[in-house]
Amino acid sequence: MTTPFPFTAVVGQDDLRLALLLNAVSPAVGGVLVRGEKGTAKSTAVRALSALLPAVAVVPGCRFSCDPAAPDPACPDGPHEPGGGADRPARMVELPVGASEDRLVGALDIERALAEGVKAFEPGLLADAHRGILYVDEVNLLHDHLVDLLLDAAAMGASYVEREGVSVRHAARFLLVGTMNPEEGELRPQLLDRFGLTVEVAASREPEQRVEVVRRRLAYDDDPDGFAARWAGEEAAVRQRIVAARRLLPGVRLGDGALRQIAATCAAFEVDGMRADIVMARTATALAAWAGRTDVLAEDVRQAALLALPHRRRRNPFDAPGLDEDKLDDTLEQYAGDDDGGEDDPDPDGPGGGGGGGPRPDDGPQGGGDAAARPEAGEGGEPQASGAREQAAAPAAEPFRTKALSVPGIGEGAAGRRSRARTEHGRTTGARRPRGTLTKLHLAATVQAAAPHQRARGRSGPGLVIRRDDLRQATREGREGNLVLFVVDASGSMAARQRMGAVKGAVLSLLLDAYQRRDKVGLVTFRGAAAEVALPPTSSVDAAAARLGTLPTGGRTPLAAGLLRAHEVLRVERLRDPARRALVVVVTDGRATGGPEPVVQAGRAARLFAADGVASVVVDCESGPVRLGLAGQLAGELGGTAVTLDGLRADSIAGLVRDVQGTQRTPGRAA
Repeated sequence: MTTPFPFTAVVGQDDLRLALLLNAVSPAVGGVLVRGEKGTAKSTAVRALSALLPAVAVVPGCRFSCDPAAPDPACPDGPHEPGGGADRPARMVELPVGASEDRLVGALDIERALAEGVKAFEPGLLADAHRGILYVDEVNLLHDHLVDLLLDAAAMGASYVEREGVSVRHAARFLLVGTMNPEEGELRPQLLDRFGLTVEVAASREPEQRVEVVRRRLAYDDDPDGFAARWAGEEAAVRQRIVAARRLLPGVRLGDGALRQIAATCAAFEVDGMRADIVMARTATALAAWAGRTDVLAEDVRQAALLALPHRRRRNPFDAPGLDEDKLDDTLEQYAGDDDGGEDDPDPDGPGGGGGGGPRPDDGPQGGGDAAARPEAGEGGEPQASGAREQAAAPAAEPFRTKALSVPGIGEGAAGRRSRARTEHGRTTGARRPRGTLTKLHLAATVQAAAPHQRARGRSGPGLVIRRDDLRQATREGREGNLVLFVVDASGSMAARQRMGAVKGAVLSLLLDAYQRRDKVGLVTFRGAAAEVALPPTSSVDAAAARLGTLPTGGRTPLAAGLLRAHEVLRVERLRDPARRALVVVVTDGRATGGPEPVVQAGRAARLFAADGVASVVVDCESGPVRLGLAGQLAGELGGTAVTLDGLRADSIAGLVRDVQGTQRTPGRAA
């Protein structure tokens, strides 16, 4: 086994190390979500934590790590007699992003269950992680059905496997640790709230610290065992400190004054529910124990807020995580209690061992900030001039709830909430022979297939004689996520009459809808003489919103170039992810003025989408008393439909749902 990088050798990242250590002291804190750019030691620090955790006492031979002092009465390997156990190292179990449901929760042998009535159960990763760490790298890319299973296990402290009346239950209490790069997409709010703490990490900009990072990494790569040996003393000291903090934890006093500060802070930042209050209380208590104190101080409450609240105060997916620390300090001062036992004796170094209460590295400015200016004189006029003046980015109007746009037919893409698809979860629509491992049994079809052969198989008892060929897999229909590719006209004609703000507001609304429906998104813009891919297809709706916010306008309208660039993006993405169907949203007034024969070329480019059977919708941005209807003509060439900016609203009188009309089936896919 490869020697892990020592936890104490990680350079910097004080908040990350402190959050992990607090969970080691008090697993009830609820885990850690680590957000940050690639190459910032996220995974290295998490993997190194397991070596610091105290050994776990287990019942010998139990596959579910039952505690010998209080064995689980419902353990599938039980019942166990109390007493006598064996110590083993704490486990850190990694959940791959592409894991199957059976790998996570375990597999039940359906054939033996039906034929013999035997619960032959093979434990999954949740059983392995019981009383240890469950680590999910790239947790934001985890499939929705696995997220649902994690949520259930985290809420109940147990995992249930139920199939056709046969059920197995086992304990599954674990420390959930996830790492993610926000550029690749955000987490569902339900899973986000399950993480007790969150930290933002970023690479240091200090040359000396970066030099030390490289020096230690090279030394570790040259001689992992020797490098680990040089840090063995520091590792042992931290391990002993964790043990001492665990012993001290039950005696830590959380006074009414600290509780008032916690409650007031959560109320001031308008976090949902009461979980934030509970997590803050547990974190503040763990901070005191880690510092070797038996009283919770105001500084503990402050640090707990910085770790427990940023990911809970987001009101929509475009809000940056983080806290207003001035507001936090004002709230704590206003509700400072008389029984904190130490509010007049603050420890400027914080609770020791890194972290402190100083400002957290909050990267940030979001795109499309307040400095956006209105278009200057000219209003994007004279679009025919190739050197037309570029105008500053216009701020987006307030987003609204949009109508549901979906791709016609039935797909087989990644689970989501937009278009109909054959999925592992959803309503049962039929049965088929299993391809590989049976995952969802169709009981009626299985019995029907086995029934005619019972006499030939010599059935004599009450049970059915089941063969492998009798088993039938249930086919189910649910919803999939799509690739929503926005093709946005940023030419001078769109900037006229101050329309760009309303256009950006509409696209922002569609982006919010894409976030909620678990889509991938991409952004192609066109203006002047060419088109560009402002954002390649990604799961990060935040990134698309940021690019949209800084989008300038001006120049001619090269509609054909925009459509051709979008067609090329879809071609490449189809090679990468052939199962994910696309929905193209063209936001334009329909004008085409760039290049030779602009109208003819735009029509030819649009017909490429119709020939490929790509679902499309044109958001008609034309305004004014005289309308040319060019966007509607473009929709006809694309084989899609057109909708006005006002008609895009879900509460418009045109109806609540509008399905995108396609002209053909996408080649190679079921309609």
